[in-house]
Amino acid sequence: MAGGSSSGELLAWAEHKLSSNNISTAHLDALVLLEDVTKVDRAHLLSEPTLPITQSQRLRYLRLVKLRQKQLPLAYIRGKTEFYGHEFKLNRYVLEPRPESEALIEEFDRITNNEPGIQTLVDIGTGSGALVISAKIEHPKLNAIAVDIDPKCLRVAEHNALNLGVEISFYCGNLISPIPKSIWSEHEVIIANLPYVPDSWQINPAAAHEPAKAIFGGPDGLTLYRDLFKQLGNLDFSPEWVLTESLPPQHKTLSGIAAKQNYKLYLSNDFVQVFRKQ
Repeated sequence: MAGGSSSGELLAWAEHKLSSNNISTAHLDALVLLEDVTKVDRAHLLSEPTLPITQSQRLRYLRLVKLRQKQLPLAYIRGKTEFYGHEFKLNRYVLEPRPESEALIEEFDRITNNEPGIQTLVDIGTGSGALVISAKIEHPKLNAIAVDIDPKCLRVAEHNALNLGVEISFYCGNLISPIPKSIWSEHEVIIANLPYVPDSWQINPAAAHEPAKAIFGGPDGLTLYRDLFKQLGNLDFSPEWVLTESLPPQHKTLSGIAAKQNYKLYLSNDFVQVFRKQ
């Protein structure tokens, strides 16, 4: 019987299967999936390896482990992920938020704490809504706007906003173009975690299951950032701050793109750059 019928036997079987498929997080993934299936806390599962598993739980667990063996991201299998201390629904239409993106929230916190005049946060390419929702939870009095070109992504983000109890205005369209021009002033902050991986890059097997249009950003990865700063340059009143995420080797080029629209690099934090209007 594949995996056996106790929690310890199933965990050992799953970890072996996942390790054999070069999944570096095999132990944790096996444990998280069994926790989901049994609704038993992982600490309890580890402390009681003889815990009996029902046949229906076992069969469901085997199906989930086989999906993970195929390199399907754990978040897609579970239909959810954790980001900045909150749980977000995910599906195949949205990119799983990365830990490095939390630096965007950290820098937004720094700006709003030091600049009391900030009134609005605008999240461009919101995907699951993880960034704008996390920021809104931290700063509930700010206006929050989120934009995505894909209505399927917006439905996920709207669900997450409702589930986490925050009010956000959602717009569907290309970058800042669907947002009414009347809202723009120097009192806005833009967060833009746009697709930035160059088209020719080889991505890992798990990322290959994620939506390509949320990952790849043109020949050098910066096509959408060029479009964004060009759109910002056409506004009568441009926001003072723009926060971006990209690969560190792209930072010099992105700084040049921003400079053409009079945005100067203010600071860098790992993948994140903070630009300020001159």
